[in-house]
Amino acid sequence: MPNFIESIFIHLRQPEYVHVLLNPLPIYGLALGAIALIVAMCLKSRPAQITALLVVFIGAGSTIPVIHYGDAGYDTVDSQMSSDQADAWLDAHGQRALRSRPAFDALIALALIALFLPLKWPKTALILNCLTLLLTVADFGLAGWIGYAGGQAMHREFRAGMPPEPVGGYDKMR
Repeated sequence: MPNFIESIFIHLRQPEYVHVLLNPLPIYGLALGAIALIVAMCLKSRPAQITALLVVFIGAGSTIPVIHYGDAGYDTVDSQMSSDQADAWLDAHGQRALRSRPAFDALIALALIALFLPLKWPKTALILNCLTLLLTVADFGLAGWIGYAGGQAMHREFRAGMPPEPVGGYDKMR
């Protein structure tokens, strides 16, 4: 058993491994947060809205470590790419993540505003929840777009050609 525990700690020191562990969080968190926010708004329950907004905040906030560990592990994964297609998709994955980061940051801020501003001005809750829901759905789409490129990089069985992004541009964006 010590070998198993030891191997877990070895893997957790590898940023590319941590990235793979965390990368589903934005997609699942934003999907669940959007559903929860719709239900909470239909119920007109502020406690349910707070819970939903926290789920959205966690989903959007999880992009910070996902992008960090993806960037930190990029060189290791890039060195192991077996084809120009895989390398191009990996670059597209990184480019998409970096270009989308401001949208996730905006959702983090909006979710916090939607959590706290209604404490002082309760009538702002509905409009803030609606705006948060719209941005959550948009960011969910971005997360899927980013993840699609990552899947293309790592799974040749899903690949259908080269990515639409300029090839080799991720290194220059970092």
